Amino acid sequence: MIYSTATVPVNPEGETRLTRAQAWAGLELKARDAREFLPAGLCTRCDVVEESATHFVREATIAGADLREIITLEPESKVTFFQAAGPREGAIINELFEGADGTLHLRFYCYLGLRGKVPDGPEERAEKAQFDSDQGYKAALLSTLKRTRDLLAEGRLRTSS
Repeated sequence: MIYSTATVPVNPEGETRLTRAQAWAGLELKARDAREFLPAGLCTRCDVVEESATHFVREATIAGADLREIITLEPESKVTFFQAAGPREGAIINELFEGADGTLHLRFYCYLGLRGKVPDGPEERAEKAQFDSDQGYKAALLSTLKRTRDLLAEGRLRTSS
């Protein structure tokens, strides 16, 4: 089983300040279409194929792997990606929260296994090492916030607040 986590401040010094609503709008856009938020060519397909009042389903090809994810949204708080098909099983969560000092943070955490692989075997250990590396999910959180700021500057970020 893979457990990994990373947390970054939403508004580090020197960056354009994002409100919770703006950061949330970026997370929701990424959940619906990851192509604009991931490095060029990493996500080659990302389509919402089903939608209900409680969740939506997206099918994507990321890093050459076909995925089917059931995604739930807790507005301005949490996006959960349940891995329904693809190389992983489990859940990936992106969460906005206030730290003890009141500053807004974005946290990634996951509980995953690799389908068809030995639990805690070499493949899972390698996957965890990638998630925890400088190029792993901390970099993905920073990239998501950067893209959200870019969309805000371009006037393409819509918020409900």
